[in-house]
Amino acid sequence: MRVGFIGLGSQGAPMARRIVEGGYPTTLWARRPASLEPFADTAAVTAASPAALAARSDLVCLCVVADADVREVVTGDHGVLAGLAPGSIIAVHSTVHPDTCRELAKSAAAQQVTVIDAPVSGGGPAAAEGRLLVMAGGASEAVERSRPVFATYADPIVHLGDVGSGQAAKLLNNLLFTANLATAASTLALGRGLGISPDRLGEVISHGTANSFALGRIVSGGGTLDRLAAHAGDLLRKDVGLVADLADAAGIAPGIVLGAADATLALMNRQR
Repeated sequence: MRVGFIGLGSQGAPMARRIVEGGYPTTLWARRPASLEPFADTAAVTAASPAALAARSDLVCLCVVADADVREVVTGDHGVLAGLAPGSIIAVHSTVHPDTCRELAKSAAAQQVTVIDAPVSGGGPAAAEGRLLVMAGGASEAVERSRPVFATYADPIVHLGDVGSGQAAKLLNNLLFTANLATAASTLALGRGLGISPDRLGEVISHGTANSFALGRIVSGGGTLDRLAAHAGDLLRKDVGLVADLADAAGIAPGIVLGAADATLALMNRQR
């Protein structure tokens, strides 16, 4: 399996390095030459365009930021679809709207190329250690062909269903995480009012039945949401908005989880 990788940011770069170290022939492309410099000591080669990368690849992994970036890299002038051979696979590791992946899958199918959505969770450190979570959606055959490559940087790899289902699962995960931030922050604030310091209360809860990843992020940030808001507030707002749109389109009442997530956004001085 020849692999192309586009999106060498804080998470994508360690993913790509794990692929190279796994022995897969790997081609890289980046808008900024500086993103390629850390790979000078590896066996990876670079391409002049996404299309040129695709011509050397059986599987192209995308880890760019937004829906527009994914569309441009795949369908733009000199994009990935311009270079892929029939039977190839595009894996979208970015967190985007499920419909973006479904639309790209239809376009790619005309060229006998398969698109799978495979958003990830865990961040750069997890990628470097091979323990990212991959949430995959798409044809079983394409997911299974891609699984050994994904396994260089991920464990577990969960196949959820048709294309778009991986993105839906990732958005739901992020929605619940956002909601948990509000309940954890309000609990620490209540404790402070009752005379218990947030760090001590956080220590207690982290060893109790109410422990959560969200609580840990708040405690590590000094007991407030300020640091997390600066780092991830806009991304969480985007993801909560996407889930709200999906629920509305499906005619589903999202329940209290959306209200709690909105409360978190308000604490971060953001509005869905």
